[in-house]
Amino acid sequence: MNTDALKDGGAKLMNIGHRAILTISGKRLLAKPFGMPLVELHTTGRKSGLPRSCFLTAPLHDADRVVLVASKGGDDRHPDWYRNLQAYPDAELVIDGERRKVHARTANADEKAELWPKIVAAYKGYANYQKRTTRDIPVVICDLVS
Repeated sequence: MNTDALKDGGAKLMNIGHRAILTISGKRLLAKPFGMPLVELHTTGRKSGLPRSCFLTAPLHDADRVVLVASKGGDDRHPDWYRNLQAYPDAELVIDGERRKVHARTANADEKAELWPKIVAAYKGYANYQKRTTRDIPVVICDLVS
């Protein structure tokens, strides 16, 4: 098995474990990893067209948008959820127990320059992830749809 497959398998297991702990604890444990709110992102698979979901942290959010970071822990590849959003930007996410429709887009250079210091202030690990890869880690702005 190659290294990428091991990393991807580990990430999937972590997501399954996270989901199980949240369910068993009545969403009390692991609800704010690293002090950031947890969101469940629901996308459409770019290849399969099937529903996909994963848990992510949201370093920034307000009444109009949720900001996600496609870091994949500093991996040189984009996360699948990000590639799904590139293909199908209309998605849903659950934040604070409420499922909301969103339209996702990658922040442009000016937006990222404004958001990145705030993202790193929310969780310093994002700066380390960027140091691990030559890939420019995308910042994803999920605009909430009424």
